[in-house]
Amino acid sequence: MKTNYFSKFEISLWCVSSVLIVTSFVIFDRENFLTLIASIIGVTAIILNAKGNPLGQGLMVIFSLIYGFISYSFSYFGEMITYLGMTMPMAILSLIAWLRNPFNGNKAEVKVNRITKKETLFMLILTLIVTILFFFVLKFFNTANLLPSTLSVTTSFIAVYLTFRRSPYFSLAYAANDIILIILWVLASSVDTSYISVVVCFSMFLINDIYAFINWRKMEISQRTID
Repeated sequence: MKTNYFSKFEISLWCVSSVLIVTSFVIFDRENFLTLIASIIGVTAIILNAKGNPLGQGLMVIFSLIYGFISYSFSYFGEMITYLGMTMPMAILSLIAWLRNPFNGNKAEVKVNRITKKETLFMLILTLIVTILFFFVLKFFNTANLLPSTLSVTTSFIAVYLTFRRSPYFSLAYAANDIILIILWVLASSVDTSYISVVVCFSMFLINDIYAFINWRKMEISQRTID
């Protein structure tokens, strides 16, 4: 990877995100180091994903494992099942898809893809089926905050599908998911203030995911120009 691979803005964004995550951990938690580790891995993965780098998907696999355990600790079974049963397997598939579709042979940048209206409709129908299925599964497990947990499944599924298909809009779906997760962990924080650090984590994820979408749109335009 080139020494100038990341722009000054990207380095600054990662540094600020990491500092805020560590600071919130020191202030509100100081015990759940897995939360801190997952947060740093997550924000690093998003920056790499923003560059279209397959390594970001590799880090998402690790993040999903840790975050699944954290979610289990607060009975957020929806998050646990979503990340361990959907996000992690799809991250593995996305890693393979991204590695197989480099742009002009550059393995550090995936080729941006655009899905058709027909495929979009297929994705939405599939999302509806998955959402309904997960609603009853989560209800069976007495999942805390059932409705937002179900919505998290919806946005997560769209995000992982679009990631696998290399669409720039995967980051917008993740941003929508970040908002729902912020709400979920704010609710958890009302019971245990240590979870405020998780709220800060997903707030940073939201900012980074918005940047990722902007950068992917730039990548799309740039790749079309070269092609």
